Amino acid sequence: MTNPLFYAKIILFGEYGMIEDSQGLVVPYSFYKGALKFSDLNSEFELKSNQHLQKYSDFLADLNLSDDFQLNIESFKKDISNGLFFDSNIPQGYGVGSSGALVAAIFERYSMNKLNPENISKENLKKLKAVFGEMESYFHGKSSGMDPLICYMNLPILIENKENLDRVAIPEGEEGKGAIFLIDSGMTGETGPMIQIFFEKMKTEGFRKTLKEEFIRYNNACIEAFLKKDMNPFFRNLKKLSHWAYEHFRPMIPESIFNIWKKGLDSNAYYLKLCGSGGGGYILGFTKDYEKAEKMLDGFNKEVIYRF
Repeated sequence: MTNPLFYAKIILFGEYGMIEDSQGLVVPYSFYKGALKFSDLNSEFELKSNQHLQKYSDFLADLNLSDDFQLNIESFKKDISNGLFFDSNIPQGYGVGSSGALVAAIFERYSMNKLNPENISKENLKKLKAVFGEMESYFHGKSSGMDPLICYMNLPILIENKENLDRVAIPEGEEGKGAIFLIDSGMTGETGPMIQIFFEKMKTEGFRKTLKEEFIRYNNACIEAFLKKDMNPFFRNLKKLSHWAYEHFRPMIPESIFNIWKKGLDSNAYYLKLCGSGGGGYILGFTKDYEKAEKMLDGFNKEVIYRF
């Protein structure tokens, strides 16, 4: 049996905004990955994973997926009884798609109609995203299906709006001074409660208005400038986006990150934004001068994901 690897994902832009029809830009991140494997389940990790798969298979058995996207649950359950587990180094609760990679791996192995990610039509991409949303709802209560889709396609995806998404080319990275990087907040976050906070905020007209008129405008402008590699408007809008999040997404910003978030805005040395739902896990950083930002962020674990 081949064990295809499924990579983690990073939402560069569009966290929360995608719920309200903003654009989104999501990229695979190969540093973390997972694959379905068999073992005699001697280790606690393997045994726990196998037990989780048992529970998940019961959930999937009750899902009413459309005919084109049926899963062979019988085969899945048989494999589980033979020691199937998900071997993954993707950290959970870090906003990089641990459940998305698992869903993608299960779909790839057990879907009745095999798809080729390289030539899926735009229409089928949309349907697949909906199917993945149903499959992933087991983990988060409500899912857009975007995480598993990115993990399954292993390609950058531009979400144009709720209805349309397509593959997109990211400008080639180069060894410049600038960088996009991850900062480890030192704590895990839970997606469910964070999304709950967001929906509570959406009940107030003021928040809805500023989300639509400011957040979504800055977010979409960042995506457009980034894809064109137009770095001046990119950083101009990024600062506005980071400032907006500092004002309006406070409950989602881990306490350990508060001061350095403000420090970046005040110094213009770097700008931070949420990576996924926030509350813990990773935070995304953007800087024109990584060496300078790195010194200012001394004491935090950082991983560079893109240079320019």
